[in-house]
Amino acid sequence: MKVLADPQQLLLFVAASVALVGLPGPNILYICTRSVTQGTAAGMVSALGVETGTLVHALATAFGVAALVSAEPGALKAVTLLGAAYLLYLGFRSLTDSRSPGDAAEAARNRLPRVYREGVLVNVLNPKVMLFFLAFLPQWVSEDAGGAQARTELMVLGTITFTIALIMDLGYAAVAGVLAKRLRGRASSGRGRGRYLVAAVYIGLAVAAVFS
Repeated sequence: MKVLADPQQLLLFVAASVALVGLPGPNILYICTRSVTQGTAAGMVSALGVETGTLVHALATAFGVAALVSAEPGALKAVTLLGAAYLLYLGFRSLTDSRSPGDAAEAARNRLPRVYREGVLVNVLNPKVMLFFLAFLPQWVSEDAGGAQARTELMVLGTITFTIALIMDLGYAAVAGVLAKRLRGRASSGRGRGRYLVAAVYIGLAVAAVFS
């Protein structure tokens, strides 16, 4: 495996992964929104769910599923629409939730498994993540690797990227949670508007998923 056998190649791969994964995007916005509205614990569990979805995409790339889906425009569009519909559902559900941010945070702590599942679905139903892995990982596979060896290398590379992404997402969740707590401590008005902001974020992500 050329990446693990060559420290310079490994450093380049890690640096490329950090640069690409660390760019602010829909996943980070989603995770930070969870932290801001439902507390740091919910944000971190959401990050774990999102990156579990990332691991699913990495495995799909290693076993050739991603290539099959990307080769079928209809399948790719169907996954995109499913993901957008799920984000719309989360957005409209936020609009009907009249609880204050403190109540929402308490509720989230009581149902963290649900927060985790939602994070998984949000990322699994995002075909852009799958296309990213399909374009990025094979570049680092040994040129003479084939069959089982290539699959193993893709799985190892995907696991490294997953680990980097998880660490960075947990960091974003923690920072967003701390900032939100401080802001809530200073402001006593406008708490009822939080659900509108959350809904706007989720609906905006859904629209971006369809038209970007």
